Amino acid sequence: MRQVNDLLHDRDLLGRLHDDLAGAGYTVAGVDGLLGPLASAALHREEAVPALRATDPSGPAGADPGSTLVRAFVLGRAVTRRALDAALPTVGTAGAERLGLVVAAGAAPDDAVRAEVDLRPYSAADAAGTVDWWIASDLGELATGRSLRTDHVLGVGGASTTLAQVTVRTPRDRVLDLGTGCGIQALHATRHAGAVVGTDISDRALGLARFNALLAGVSDRVDLRRGSMLAPVTGELFDLVVSNPPFVITPRAPGVPAYDYRDGGRAGDAIVEELVTGVGAVLAPGGVAQLLGNWEVRRGEDWHERVGSWLDRSGLDGWVVQREWQDPAQYAETWIRDGGTTPERDRAAWDRLYTAWLDDFASRDVDGIGFGIVTLRRPVAGGPTMRRLEEQTGTVHQPLGAVIAAGLAAHDWLAVRDDAALAAERLVVSADVTEERYLVPGASDPSVVLLRQGGGFGRAVRAGTALAGFVGACDGSLTVGSLVAALGDVLGAPAGDVAADVLPSVRGLVRDGLLLAV
Repeated sequence: MRQVNDLLHDRDLLGRLHDDLAGAGYTVAGVDGLLGPLASAALHREEAVPALRATDPSGPAGADPGSTLVRAFVLGRAVTRRALDAALPTVGTAGAERLGLVVAAGAAPDDAVRAEVDLRPYSAADAAGTVDWWIASDLGELATGRSLRTDHVLGVGGASTTLAQVTVRTPRDRVLDLGTGCGIQALHATRHAGAVVGTDISDRALGLARFNALLAGVSDRVDLRRGSMLAPVTGELFDLVVSNPPFVITPRAPGVPAYDYRDGGRAGDAIVEELVTGVGAVLAPGGVAQLLGNWEVRRGEDWHERVGSWLDRSGLDGWVVQREWQDPAQYAETWIRDGGTTPERDRAAWDRLYTAWLDDFASRDVDGIGFGIVTLRRPVAGGPTMRRLEEQTGTVHQPLGAVIAAGLAAHDWLAVRDDAALAAERLVVSADVTEERYLVPGASDPSVVLLRQGGGFGRAVRAGTALAGFVGACDGSLTVGSLVAALGDVLGAPAGDVAADVLPSVRGLVRDGLLLAV
């Protein structure tokens, strides 16, 4: 990929590339349809053989322009100049070379052409509708058959997708994408923000991010800057900060490769700590920061003690959801493989890196490593009122951005209502909530009642008799106070006792979106 400045005068060529890719049906849906479910699923597992069969030039789909593009830009296989000219009819191989996308062996129609970058379709759906983009990044191991370069620029991976899905998408004036990489979060931000700033320490990443913004037609709204962490935006304020930072915990030891896209150059989990405790400096009042991260769980501590101390020092409202936990050995295996080293390929290197990781964790008494979603918010006035740390390792229903936004709003709604004010409100049950009852065979009354959330975090809340009765009557026609009084009459208990039993749980159900204010 050529340098950023070399691309600026090629807007017309990039516009034609956009149209060629769309005309070839080179979209997420188009590629899935071309490959079929078997090859698509295998490709998601980094297995190329089914996709190679589906796009074989001598096969039934071989002449499809989408097949040529998949083979070249996803699978990293050579295609002929003739085939690429047909797939990109207005840009051609010559134009793709000019953009730094491919290298051709010669000018003859049957000469081989190889991709220099990974270029694949990406589909985004939000309140503004659905848009198809194409994201350029460095070719991965599947295409090259080699370990990654240390300056490798990652495409849209699992972590990037997770962050995009959990981001609060309410309209914002200014958004910061810290550690932009290939620029995917910045592209998403252009859909709901007036101005977007993306930062990264990697010139190579910034070049690819600029290319992707140009190809998407939004480069005039994305300001890309080089620098580490918050340094490029010192003194500025943003309404939303999103970050998929280089949070992987890597030994700082000789012979252990450090990859720009995942290693932040700090010991342990210091880069996530630094971001959590420091991002408030660039948040406008009411501004939200959302990031992914790893954190160490030290011997004798619960995970929320360490992360909670970061929240306390941040001066911000905080909501942390731990989604995964690995022991040090599992973590080491994950990230050694991610860098391209496997025991099958190089047992000596595998053992050396494995030992370095375990030694590093042992030096800090690390028993486990957590991964999760961090949401922070600068209060509009006063000090923080939200400190929420929870573990949700089960299935969630993405996208969660609207769910998190609703959770912040519910917290604010509850914060200004004491029990007397809550008693005057009316509530309804969210449409995705169902009730499950479990009975011992032959019993007439359930031994367990669960309120189950069908969307969002998929929470299941155990309800006693009073709470189940309260929720069952929440149709918005009566106030909370009236329902409590009626329950007292039915249960033969004082209304005050029922309120003391039920209202704390009611607040939790409102906070989690199972009950909604009318």
